Amino acid sequence: MFAEVAHASRAGSERPNEDLVIAGPSWAVVLDGATAAPGVDSGCAHEVAWLVGRLGGALAARLAAGHAGTLAGLLEQAIEEVCAAHRGTCDLRNPDSPSSTVAMVRGARGRVEYLVLGDSPVAFLRADGRVEVACDERLERLPGGRPYSVELVRRLRNAPGGFWVAGALPAAARQAVCGSVAARGVRGVGVFTDGVGRLVDWYGWSWGDVLAAVESEGPGAVLGAVRELEIARGPVRGKRHDDASAAWLRLEPPAP
Repeated sequence: MFAEVAHASRAGSERPNEDLVIAGPSWAVVLDGATAAPGVDSGCAHEVAWLVGRLGGALAARLAAGHAGTLAGLLEQAIEEVCAAHRGTCDLRNPDSPSSTVAMVRGARGRVEYLVLGDSPVAFLRADGRVEVACDERLERLPGGRPYSVELVRRLRNAPGGFWVAGALPAAARQAVCGSVAARGVRGVGVFTDGVGRLVDWYGWSWGDVLAAVESEGPGAVLGAVRELEIARGPVRGKRHDDASAAWLRLEPPAP
């Protein structure tokens, strides 16, 4: 189904990159680990990058093996596997336990399935140039508006009325935004972390602009555009440079 799968990831600072992109011939997974706020005790002996790596590996093993089941079901299994790996050493009841967004796509039986948990979107480029974006906006809709306090985020993470991420609660996978689209008529699929989303949220690009750039120049060019704008115009809020990742899955044109 996919004629080409390409991806790139770039750290936002000298810290280890807490994003991760893993892909195979028929699937891609993009993760964005949540950097801990200063002074917050996560109750975990591991860094965020450890969680992201373990979770990505657990998902990749299932997708590469062709496991049946929904993407949400695979994610729930993967989160449980990661929890089991450090339940004996870490306090997984701590609401600040390390966590990550998850965005996945999988090509199967003439359709492209997708899952989005947290603010890492999936964008479809139609053959006629139209763009459709699957996103999870719950983090943007917390009460009071930004900047959010540490206490608010702690209270509403993986809680009804709040937002959902992959961390210490396997059932959070059931809250993901999921669906599928017919592969016919789709030119390509992009999967991004919010480090790339800055182009749209802050710097005036459309998702059509992002997909046009990644289609013509590759994922690395999109990451370069983010960095250039961050330097030239600065951040709207938060870090000057964020970890940024992009995957592009180009579909085979339909047979005549």
